[in-house]
Amino acid sequence: NGPFPLMYMGIERANLVIEGLREYGKVEEDADMAFLLGEALTLRAMIYYDLIKAWGDVPARFESITSETIYAKKASRDVIFKQILADLDEAIPYLPYPGATAATSRTDRVNKVFAEGLYARIALAASGYAIRPDDGQIGTGDLGTVRLSNDPELAKDVLYPKALAYLQDAVGKASLESDYRAMWYRLNNMDNLVAGPGYETLFVIPFGAGRGRWNFTFAISSEGSKYSNGVSRGGDAGPVPTMYFKYPEGDKRRDVTCVNYKWNKESQPEAAGIGKWYFGKFRYEWMDAQPYTGGNDDGIKPVVMRYADILLMAAEIENELNGPAGAKRYLKEVRARACGEDAAEAYVNSLGSKDAFFNAIVDERALEFCGEFLRKADLIRWNLLKTKLDAAKADMLALRDLQGDYAKLTGDMYYTYADDGLDIHFIANGDEIPSGAELSVGYVTKYDDAKNSGFYTERIEGIYTQDPVQHMFWPIFFDTITNSQNNILNDYGYDNP
Repeated sequence: NGPFPLMYMGIERANLVIEGLREYGKVEEDADMAFLLGEALTLRAMIYYDLIKAWGDVPARFESITSETIYAKKASRDVIFKQILADLDEAIPYLPYPGATAATSRTDRVNKVFAEGLYARIALAASGYAIRPDDGQIGTGDLGTVRLSNDPELAKDVLYPKALAYLQDAVGKASLESDYRAMWYRLNNMDNLVAGPGYETLFVIPFGAGRGRWNFTFAISSEGSKYSNGVSRGGDAGPVPTMYFKYPEGDKRRDVTCVNYKWNKESQPEAAGIGKWYFGKFRYEWMDAQPYTGGNDDGIKPVVMRYADILLMAAEIENELNGPAGAKRYLKEVRARACGEDAAEAYVNSLGSKDAFFNAIVDERALEFCGEFLRKADLIRWNLLKTKLDAAKADMLALRDLQGDYAKLTGDMYYTYADDGLDIHFIANGDEIPSGAELSVGYVTKYDDAKNSGFYTERIEGIYTQDPVQHMFWPIFFDTITNSQNNILNDYGYDNP
């Protein structure tokens, strides 16, 4: 049980499919068999990337298990990275573009653009920073150090040109959807399975209607409302309070992404408190076609990759290779949907240097993908994980104390009722409160450390409790280590049985 062995179960199934298709599929002659091989290679690469993203170095299994290979030790992640990048090189020619065939018209099947984007995502990780055991010390309990790979085949100047070529091929083969809010409504309404021109989603985790615990965990909190069928669900994670204030004025993504209200048992929205925010991309109240009926599973099919990521990865890599001139068009397309053409044009044109453009990409990926579980991996590969966590902590303290960027706020809040929630407004000096609005005085600044209420200090400090650099990866769980006959052992300072 647990994610680690279940992901290897998926890898084993992919290995069996790949071996069978290579032996019997006649993929050189049969496009349908070639598609299945490309799909299996891509899915195996995706699972390995997720394993490395969670645990760092893991066993490398690229053949089906035999009695001689059942207990495998950890391998260098570089070995895995090189193999799955080679696998994607093979897979991409086998795969049609989104919408080109019946299979690739669905986001629960693999298509060429997703595979090209996955190549770029893996190339960025493989050539980036992470904590790594010393060479030859993997699986020995080594503490590791944060560094780049020593393998010249995984250097940026080797991987980036090919990744950029794949991304440039992908551009125009899918689309940014014009209505950001409607795109996320469709995800919650079980309507995000169409791929192709005019659609943004490239691949989803294809949970069945009665599987998956996505909204159960990540939706806006529903404390016994009709939307969660009278039971308490959602609200287990959300953005930091300061994330709301990072969006520029008029950015359409902000109120979709950062929500500061919850649903009570009378099915009415109520303010959640400044210290508690929710990912508005996931909402029980938007599950109209298949309302939640109870239990642990809700059937939501979370997005693995969107076309927006194709554009922002292309912008990042183009800037790294050639500077910002050719990269601006990719960033501008994403920014224009959020803020309008004129604002996007002015913002992107203000980015005159390679460093300024890189910093803009760091920020834009936070704004665009908040709640989509890409941020930690991005910060690790940029070697910015602790830097940004510390900045978020300082930023939350500044918000509570109305310092720095928040000095213009009064600390009060008012809200009005909207069709599907609350419109919350944080009052700045000189703001007028509209007639009929509900006022909350001291909403931002009230706290009591002794009672752990409000925006209390321990809550802010709890953004991390262990060294986020030393422990950027998870430990492998003891039952997995024991079942491996101790062939798999923890590194990075974690205990072993």
